[in-house]
Amino acid sequence: MTWTTLNADTIKKLTHGAPGDRPVVSLYLDVDGRRWPKYQDCEARVERAVRAATDSSSKVNGQPFVIEDLRRIEAFVKGGVDRSTTRGLAMFSAGPDFWHTFELPLAVHDQLVIDASPHVHQLETVVATNERFAVLLVDRQRARMFVFEMGQLVDRTEQFDALPRHDDDAGDRDRRHDKHKLEAAAAQHVKRAARAAFELFQQQSFDHLIVGGADDITAQLEADLHSWLRERIAARLHIPVAASDAEVRAAALGVEEQVERRKEAALVTKVRESAGAGSGVVGLPGVLGALAERRVDTLVVSAGYEAAGWSCASCGRLAEKGPACASCDASMERVTDVVERAIEETLRQGGHVKASVGNADLDVVGRIGALLRF
Repeated sequence: MTWTTLNADTIKKLTHGAPGDRPVVSLYLDVDGRRWPKYQDCEARVERAVRAATDSSSKVNGQPFVIEDLRRIEAFVKGGVDRSTTRGLAMFSAGPDFWHTFELPLAVHDQLVIDASPHVHQLETVVATNERFAVLLVDRQRARMFVFEMGQLVDRTEQFDALPRHDDDAGDRDRRHDKHKLEAAAAQHVKRAARAAFELFQQQSFDHLIVGGADDITAQLEADLHSWLRERIAARLHIPVAASDAEVRAAALGVEEQVERRKEAALVTKVRESAGAGSGVVGLPGVLGALAERRVDTLVVSAGYEAAGWSCASCGRLAEKGPACASCDASMERVTDVVERAIEETLRQGGHVKASVGNADLDVVGRIGALLRF
């Protein structure tokens, strides 16, 4: 089944619902169209992962049920996903009675794990780093508010305050009076919208607010908003109040992308500054050395970065150069992409991985870096 809501309770249910009498296959797949414009590339990557895991399972004990789970996951990916809303897939299979998939609006890193329980570390990271976006659209008599979580609409409210009627045949004095009444009513409506937005924030907090409407209305709205909401304004957009849910969602996702890029830039800056202070590293050799010492807390990698390297079958150390292992002096084996191995090892050690999309500041220091635990 596909669970549309991902939260801590969902992950707990997933973990506790595992059958216990057979291994669970957990597979994460990056299907982000920005990095993989051709969906065939995503299919090819899951094919390779399934083939490698199938060969490994057959050699160990020939478990047919694991192979069935792998084929089930492969078939799901080849069935296609809506990549306008999905950037990452998480799939968990352990026989016909345990099948769960998550189509995520956030990117994940390719990973396949066969274990006694679901491998939920990346899901936990998605939940921990998820941010809620609210959209408040206002005109002179109507206000609509939307709350999005992981790209999904989770709440929608609406407010309507009819403006006073005016007499087109009235004299100049009466028309001026009517205009004043209209302006006062519209101003009161905007104040009510601002109060309603704060009440919703108190009920279910959100991290970012997008305001939409005519410039004069949004200027008044911002003046009426509580300071906690003003400091959360992420964008001001000219979205009409009558916009469809799909249009509002598209606008929210666009702003979310901008916020993500800003956070990414801040993280890269932190990595570079930490490297200078000794609490971080930049460049492939430094990262691989820190991984060997199990010191990597957060790994940051430029999207698409690949590099050949070496891997020690004896102690697991990864290195840019071989063939002798610096840790145990054993002979190392060549690997076509040691960066991918570094990502896998970071996740295996309980660290976090962040992809950097087109950040020149990371590119100039080797396209990879890390914040260290100690």
